[in-house]
Amino acid sequence: MDHSFLSALILLLLVLDPLGSLPVFIPIMRNVPPERRTRVAVREVGIAFVVLFAFMFLGDSFLSVMHLSERSLEVAGGVILMIIAIRMIFGASGESAYGMEPGKEPFIFPLAVPLLAGPSAMATVLLLASRQPDRIYEWIGALSTALLVSGLVLVLADRIRKLLGDSVVSALEKLMGLVLTAIAVEMVLAGLKRYFIGGL
Repeated sequence: MDHSFLSALILLLLVLDPLGSLPVFIPIMRNVPPERRTRVAVREVGIAFVVLFAFMFLGDSFLSVMHLSERSLEVAGGVILMIIAIRMIFGASGESAYGMEPGKEPFIFPLAVPLLAGPSAMATVLLLASRQPDRIYEWIGALSTALLVSGLVLVLADRIRKLLGDSVVSALEKLMGLVLTAIAVEMVLAGLKRYFIGGL
């Protein structure tokens, strides 16, 4: 399944799911002083970028060391995306999964990893880089843009929820989950097709 810059950007935005992160982000940031929230959000997005950037460039080495084929990675990535999409559609709560000590400022966990740079995002950038390494600069641009959008959403989290309301944010997340489900199925089918047909 080949991607363009735009399709890669949309896929990364769906995987990062900044709107879906709001119900997790807001409670975690509640004990952080208001004047530090923007700085913390920017820092966590920056850490997530470094993690995903590293995965993007170490993708080929990772596949070689683990003796994995691109086909298996494509199927595995599709399965992971499917799990994330199902959680988005059926509203699995992330607060218990990403719980942390009250009053403690988040650092790396849980905002940067795994909320932003989670398994699905890692698998996605790894797959993009390994499938079309000649377009690596486009994938870097797509990743940078997607994380920039995610950062803006997190910085403006309180305003967005007040403006749209919880019901609209929830509806948008479920809609993105449906789109991500279709992408996940396409990834699995493409991987299986290339496995059985013996394509590249």
